[in-house]
Amino acid sequence: MINIIIDDKEISAVDGQTVLQVAKANNIKISHLCFHPALKPSGSCKLCGVEVVSPTGRHVVMLSCILKVKEGLVVKTDSELVKEKRIKAFNRLLNMAPDSVRIRNLAREFNVPVIPPPNGCIRCRLCIRVCNEIVGAGALKMVKTDHGNQVMAVPGRCIGCGTCANLCPTNIIKVVDQDNVRTVSTKSGIIGQLALERCEGCGKMYASTNFLKHVTEATTLHPDTREHHKLCPTCIRLMSNRALTEKDRIKK
Repeated sequence: MINIIIDDKEISAVDGQTVLQVAKANNIKISHLCFHPALKPSGSCKLCGVEVVSPTGRHVVMLSCILKVKEGLVVKTDSELVKEKRIKAFNRLLNMAPDSVRIRNLAREFNVPVIPPPNGCIRCRLCIRVCNEIVGAGALKMVKTDHGNQVMAVPGRCIGCGTCANLCPTNIIKVVDQDNVRTVSTKSGIIGQLALERCEGCGKMYASTNFLKHVTEATTLHPDTREHHKLCPTCIRLMSNRALTEKDRIKK
């Protein structure tokens, strides 16, 4: 048997074992991703680094999946040097697989701060501008965060018109109608959830109550005395075409 020390704890190991194998056998956590007991270790992910003292007396980080045990070996699994290398390793992997839930969960388990997942937003501000300058709802704003500027929702201001989604150049703003509710959202979260109104012509759920109310309030001063009906765009076009046809028929 070989005696080594891992995190100030003396442990017995078998000649030929790796530090990672010994650590796993003794319930000592070392982050790793590419190791598999049926395969020869490759050290590809670089997550399993541990601190040891080299023959020259320098403190270095070596990969525990490859490092073989030897008598008197002293290992540290969570030193400042290890943490520094671990952060770099996690972020290198996330640069290649930014949406990997497994890698992010593993980083969270080892308290490793990593780059935030991409949300597809290029910060062009088109959504904010159209919501403020054209729609007039003011439902979106740019907020400075620890991870840079982010487009955020202003609670209670979204009217569910979907204009922001129509203008978004990367299509990361989504509008989904389900169970008579319209949800406007991005990867970062929900912008608004609003009840839908039914078209009086075809019966289709077509626009949010808040949107129709917003339109009514915005056109209050418009010189329009016609009776208004709740009609979807398709029914409006159909009725407009019928009106034009009837007008042509009367002329003839």
